[in-house]
Amino acid sequence: MSDIAIKVEHLDKVYKLYDHRRDRLRDALGLTKKKLYHEHYALHDVSMEVKKGETVGIIGTNGSGKSTILKIITGVLNPSAGNVDIQGRISALLELGAGFNMEFTGIENVYLNGTMIGFSKAEIDAKLNDILDFADIGDFVYQKVKTYSSGMFVRLAFAVAINIEPEILIVDEALSVGDIFFQNKCYHKFEEFKKAGKTIVFVSHDLSSISKYCDRVILLDRGKKLGEGTPKTMIDMYKKVLVNQLDSKPGDNAQSLNRGGMKDADGNDNNAVPKRWMDKMVLNPSQDTYGNGLAEIVDFCCVDNSGQITNTVIKGDSFTIRMKVRFNARIQQPILACSFKNRMGVEITGTNTMFEKLDTGNPEAGEVMVVNFTQEMSLQGGEYLISFGCVGYREGEFTVYHRLYDIFSLNVISSKDTVGYYDMGMETTVEMLEGDE
Repeated sequence: MSDIAIKVEHLDKVYKLYDHRRDRLRDALGLTKKKLYHEHYALHDVSMEVKKGETVGIIGTNGSGKSTILKIITGVLNPSAGNVDIQGRISALLELGAGFNMEFTGIENVYLNGTMIGFSKAEIDAKLNDILDFADIGDFVYQKVKTYSSGMFVRLAFAVAINIEPEILIVDEALSVGDIFFQNKCYHKFEEFKKAGKTIVFVSHDLSSISKYCDRVILLDRGKKLGEGTPKTMIDMYKKVLVNQLDSKPGDNAQSLNRGGMKDADGNDNNAVPKRWMDKMVLNPSQDTYGNGLAEIVDFCCVDNSGQITNTVIKGDSFTIRMKVRFNARIQQPILACSFKNRMGVEITGTNTMFEKLDTGNPEAGEVMVVNFTQEMSLQGGEYLISFGCVGYREGEFTVYHRLYDIFSLNVISSKDTVGYYDMGMETTVEMLEGDE
């Protein structure tokens, strides 16, 4: 008996893109022999296998084909070419509630969705209490779904999908629905599935979850498979994809890298490297900047412990936030600052050269200064916004020379988080005592 739960062979998904609506109609009616469209490959020659009991993650940038391949595996989409073989009953957490009828009550939709997945009324009856307890929306289950809040809607949809015991679970960014307590419940259920030896295919932008839960990871980019391997190896490769530093063809295991500012195997500088550090970063397209221009922040980046410029740092690793400032006038003791905010804009931590008691001197016009903020990453897994500043006192008045707010995000990957925003690094031990001691 085969130990393969999912086998995908040479999968293509092609969409016809038309410049005008009338061209689509003319093509559909066969009114012209001229090609009125161009082809877009959402997936191109993708092959993969998932073993029974394995948890496999799929990562990649937006538009890489992650959701498309899941929809083909679950039968929502048909492939343009290739084969998909599934051994086992699937439950999918894709577009939650997509099969709900807004005029039906919550209970009626439970039975509707369960039937669509392929379960009998008796099987749904047996699971009904588990579903309702998990959703925890009270008497609203007897009301029409169109009266639900968005939170209640996704809670019920998630509860249906997760509590009807599948052999294969397909998850697409669905573990972040609802409030923090419901999310915690979702992750516990996910862990139960994993411990029970269920087959799981997991797509997420949350690299911490990918690192924590997945046995193996597949990396997609622009519809093609770049490689597969351990979570750490694929996450490192993905970091390079994010900043356009991956220089390899799919199928080459992506080992040939444009390292951007590092030496190649022969010790030579890479001439293809952009001149600015920031060119290798993913930046905020809506930049918020101001200042009087007497000094200017001209470059910046984050560097991980391998010397790679990146937007991603692994919790526990050392890293450096680097900032370059050009002075357009003589400035006495400029204060150079860096700060971290969470995604809600709350300032979490930060420092500056004054707090660190560093003498920055009195740079003259035309001089350039680089400041490095180096530390071990102790923030919890998640995304943070980085801001920079160059300020000081000029003629006794506090003066902002240049500030860059939320200029780039930093993704912290963690396989173990604690309570709060940062990890104190506690060592925890448990001791069993005998008797009544």
